[in-house]
Amino acid sequence: MLSSGSAPLTVKRASIWGFLLFAAAAWLVIGWAVLRLEPRDAAAVAGPVVLFGAVCEGLRTLAGTKTWWLNAGLAVLFAATGGVLLAEAGSGSSFTAPASLVGWYLLVRGAVDVAVGFMTRGQDRVWGLLVTVGVLETGLGFFSASPFARAADLVLVVLGALGILRAVADLVTALRLREMAPPRRDVLELPPERAAGVAGYAAGLADGEGAPRSRARHRARPGGSTVTEPAAVGRHAQDSFHDHVVRTTADLDAMLAQAGITGPRPGTAVEVPPDVVVPDSPAGVERPLPVAGAERPAAGR
Repeated sequence: MLSSGSAPLTVKRASIWGFLLFAAAAWLVIGWAVLRLEPRDAAAVAGPVVLFGAVCEGLRTLAGTKTWWLNAGLAVLFAATGGVLLAEAGSGSSFTAPASLVGWYLLVRGAVDVAVGFMTRGQDRVWGLLVTVGVLETGLGFFSASPFARAADLVLVVLGALGILRAVADLVTALRLREMAPPRRDVLELPPERAAGVAGYAAGLADGEGAPRSRARHRARPGGSTVTEPAAVGRHAQDSFHDHVVRTTADLDAMLAQAGITGPRPGTAVEVPPDVVVPDSPAGVERPLPVAGAERPAAGR
């Protein structure tokens, strides 16, 4: 959840989880504190709250995420929004501008959270929580920017809800980063005897993978003779198993031909003598079959 503020798989600095945990605690305090304020202080506190959101975006930019540029843009945008809120609070105007600018902050923050949540749904198991928080922020921002939230009490309620939502998002993100943090260096250290065994096993694997494999050094020619080709080893090193079997079979045929052992070619039909009777029952199996070319006994014998 830190791609836009919350996708943990894109984080390059594992130590950022501590900053996010601190930000979550600060958001909880803000959400509780603004609800204890007097209505006349709503315009004065809206600016610092939005500026704290800009600071959190700046921390995520320093975290080194894939979308650091998005966090940097949000930090600049929210800083400008907080500056305008501080200027409006000093002018002593009504609560219309603070409510609208707080709604603008919530709409932008919620839309970004929803978009990033859907982009990381195949990588982060808590993407649904980010989408839910984004939808709630967007709805709260729409309500704050509407004509229904022009009173001071409603502005304070919106600021309190903003603090709670951001606290939940940052807290879950911090815990996920803590879960995915790499183990300490001392955890990976092995006892001397086990370290020696692992090193020997790794060396054996490396020697086995680097050893040259023996290949057939003879290749059959159409005429039945074989020639020695040392270069064939390198040429056929990348052959498939099927090609290796075919080449080996051809070498075997060539060696049989040199030994004077011949046989029917593959696909040649074998002629069965007409006087050979194939028994169709076990009773005739013991009787020897007549040999082709031998004289048949007389019928009367």
